[in-house]
Amino acid sequence: MLKKNLASLLAAACIAVPFAAVAHEHGEAAVARSFIKDIQAVEGAYAKEHGAAFFQELAKGQHPRAVVVTCSDSRVHTNMLDQSPEGDLFIIRDIGNQIATAKGSVEYGINHLGASLLLIIGHSSCGAIKAASGDYSGLEPAIKKELDTISIKKGVTNIDGVKTNVNNQVASAMEEYAEAVKEGHLLVIGAVYDFADDMKQGAGKLNLVNVNGQTDVAKLQNELARKDIGDETDAVNHKHH
Repeated sequence: MLKKNLASLLAAACIAVPFAAVAHEHGEAAVARSFIKDIQAVEGAYAKEHGAAFFQELAKGQHPRAVVVTCSDSRVHTNMLDQSPEGDLFIIRDIGNQIATAKGSVEYGINHLGASLLLIIGHSSCGAIKAASGDYSGLEPAIKKELDTISIKKGVTNIDGVKTNVNNQVASAMEEYAEAVKEGHLLVIGAVYDFADDMKQGAGKLNLVNVNGQTDVAKLQNELARKDIGDETDAVNHKHH
């Protein structure tokens, strides 16, 4: 895992702040060159650790158990979901974890790869939600186009906007894949990765907020406990392994 030297950063804080502000806005090629070396080193160790047989198995094809639609935010990654996500999670990322801006990818994962779980994950402190709930008219056209499809109220608190957006995405998926859900082929779940503990359920917890359109907590748990869902999950697990 790539780690930052916190002590060095703290020691240089007084002179690094102006640079950091510029780097955040424009990027620095020198930083990129250094970072790609780190990436190559980590990937090399990863390849060595897993060995040729692991990659030969991956080369045979993919049969992911889940399509995951989550935000592009760099703080949200698969290591919180699956210890071995390779071949298991079909990951789709965009700003605001939206179905509309990644519809083709979602359809491919469900209709062609046969994933039985569609997991939509929003997260606390989401920049897309912050932008969509305010005035983003001054942003670049391409960014505005993506924010236009996030339907939340102006001025809403970030975590409320995040939950509303997740519920909206689930509603969209339920409409698009109504038949698959009805026939028990697909389970649609909306969740919030709350690293800021805005929901007061524990920092870093993945909080389920919607199951097949159900948002009532008690009914949500009942929906997850349904025998047909459990049987289907067991069957998928058995097939995967």
